[in-house]
Amino acid sequence: MTTKICLFSLSTPPPPPQLLLSHRRSNLFLPFKVRASTFPVNSFSNHQVVVTRERGKNDKLISALAKHGINSLELPLIQHMQLPDLEKLIYLLSAATSFDWIIITSPEAALVFLQAWNYSHFIYNLRAAGTPSVKVAVVGTGTASIFDEATPSSKQLIEVAFTPSKATGKVLASELPKHGSERCTVLYPASAKASRDIEEGLSKRGFQITRLNTYTTEPVQHVDQMILQQALSASVVAVASPSAVRAWVNLLPEPENWSGSVACIGETTASAARKLGFRSVYHPSSPCLQGWVDSILDALRIHNQFLKV
Repeated sequence: MTTKICLFSLSTPPPPPQLLLSHRRSNLFLPFKVRASTFPVNSFSNHQVVVTRERGKNDKLISALAKHGINSLELPLIQHMQLPDLEKLIYLLSAATSFDWIIITSPEAALVFLQAWNYSHFIYNLRAAGTPSVKVAVVGTGTASIFDEATPSSKQLIEVAFTPSKATGKVLASELPKHGSERCTVLYPASAKASRDIEEGLSKRGFQITRLNTYTTEPVQHVDQMILQQALSASVVAVASPSAVRAWVNLLPEPENWSGSVACIGETTASAARKLGFRSVYHPSSPCLQGWVDSILDALRIHNQFLKV
């Protein structure tokens, strides 16, 4: 059985153990809201962008779009659910098990890792006992930025030491530094739905990988039909994972006739969108908030050009 991930603030002590690991899936539904921009009107003001991450995780994107006069329609499509391997991650971190690298390939994986890190150190108070530092490899700048929000004490112990030349798992696996023929161990906490590109690529190079599926994604259990009707007429839908793309296509009455664009946070999500048949797909070369915003703006510019024809 899966349980919903309970995320506490990175700057405050974590809750007791039972609060982290015993939250059950909730059927509670909160109505979605349209957030209107208060910034000056410009060429994008007639467009609406659907933002689809979990509630509470769209605020930065909404604010960034508002600076361009763009109205956002908040329609969460997926929810992240905790898996049993999260407990294994907490155990490995609290036991100070040594790995040469810890690989993090998405912002959500980074958040889950940091929560497990804080929680394990809170329980066992290992900082006072001389907790060893860890080297982290991230897939892109968007994932790296999550570690900027870690507590100062965690930043002293977590070193983001590697980012590949291209933000994909395959490239990360091919470029991750390895010292000669020495045994090199990797901890890879990830979504259960993440591909096996990391393990396969690193195994071929002689790394020893421990993968932990700490969470998964599922479609939300309820979508407000009035909000959905507004979303279907929006110019752009912004998605941050292949799971969100699949959830969106499953909501479309006739996917082949939908005329909107899909703005993806990165290449992996964009590839999933194209495989599902979407023709108007935009994404930045490296996953990050500003690149995502720029991709949305590119999509809206194309829409404006078509409106002028």
